[in-house]
Amino acid sequence: MNLRRRPRTTSEVSTSALNDIMFFLLLFFLIASTLANPNIIKMATPKSDNKIVIPKSVVVNIDEKGVYYVNHVPVAIDRLPSALETELKGQKDVSILVNAYKLTPWEDIVKVMNMGRQLNVKVLAATQPEK
Repeated sequence: MNLRRRPRTTSEVSTSALNDIMFFLLLFFLIASTLANPNIIKMATPKSDNKIVIPKSVVVNIDEKGVYYVNHVPVAIDRLPSALETELKGQKDVSILVNAYKLTPWEDIVKVMNMGRQLNVKVLAATQPEK
């Protein structure tokens, strides 16, 4: 009689190759996400059914952190009047379009409106269309 035990085979999965693949996928998505569109400032603006289109305007964005942008260039609040003045210099029939995050305090929007009034320029607020 053959009473010897057979050696049991153990199955194991090698995950070292999976770690390498996950690392390369992570790098790819990190690089791809930074190259997607870095110049766009995404805003959630209030909704309105008003349909005014402004052909020539200087855009002032205020994001959710309270950072001001003049034509997609970050500007400190104390330098905002001079930045607006240089953008408006030599242009006629130009208005300032304020694109503020929907939870932005009205105080920040009114500051930009007062600066526009001092520069004798019409100031409008951007909104999203209602569905």
